[in-house]
Amino acid sequence: MNGRILAIVAVLAIAVVGGFSTYVLFRERTPASAESASSSRPAPTAEASRAEATEPSRAEPATTAPRTPRRTPAAAPAAEAPAAPAASAPELGTLRIEADVPNAQVFIDRQFVGTAPVTAENVKPGTHQLNVSAEGFEGIVRTIDVEPGPREVAIRFKEVRLNATIAVVHKHRVGSCKGELVATAQGLRYNTDDKDDRFTATLADLETFLVDYEDKNLKIKLRKGKQYNFTDPDGNADRLFVFQRDVDKARQRLAKGDTATQ
Repeated sequence: MNGRILAIVAVLAIAVVGGFSTYVLFRERTPASAESASSSRPAPTAEASRAEATEPSRAEPATTAPRTPRRTPAAAPAAEAPAAPAASAPELGTLRIEADVPNAQVFIDRQFVGTAPVTAENVKPGTHQLNVSAEGFEGIVRTIDVEPGPREVAIRFKEVRLNATIAVVHKHRVGSCKGELVATAQGLRYNTDDKDDRFTATLADLETFLVDYEDKNLKIKLRKGKQYNFTDPDGNADRLFVFQRDVDKARQRLAKGDTATQ
């Protein structure tokens, strides 16, 4: 009986001593391990320390300002395409010159341009003289005003133009009457206050149309009509001759088939 009690006491004593030894050993190792773990962790930098100091506590979240809802920016208006630059106005003129007969030679300000049809480019704006000549026809002279840009000029050699007027005195067998002779491509007329001497006739109806220098007289005989003797009020036969010459040219051209114009 005493032996069994002694055995139990011995076992308890061994258990107590073993437990105490384990406790002492564990306590000695724990600080070293903690120190080792803390030493292996990298030291915080100065910036991290300032960030931690300024970071609000998780337990007490910092109060933040209410968020303003974002607005979607309006779409920018589409850029308009740049307007095309306006074409600059021409500064010089361009003349397109045509004629109703072949090989008509064209001159501008006495400078030969070419044979019609021809285009004269880079003509300065202003007044210019146009001369056109063709074989078998009287030359045509025109004064033209040139403006910037193109222009067409038609020369008609086959058109008959006539506009001539002369003051005359019609000699009767007894007395006389005053008036004027007016000639156009359409005809000849005598305007006077004497209603018995007035007449109108086509150029083709002039049977006689002749100047007598000695008498300073223009004789006109109408086909199937009367005869007239016209003189110049001042006795100037030259004016009668110029009038008769211009009318005769028109008569000859009309007889060839050219066209009468106003």
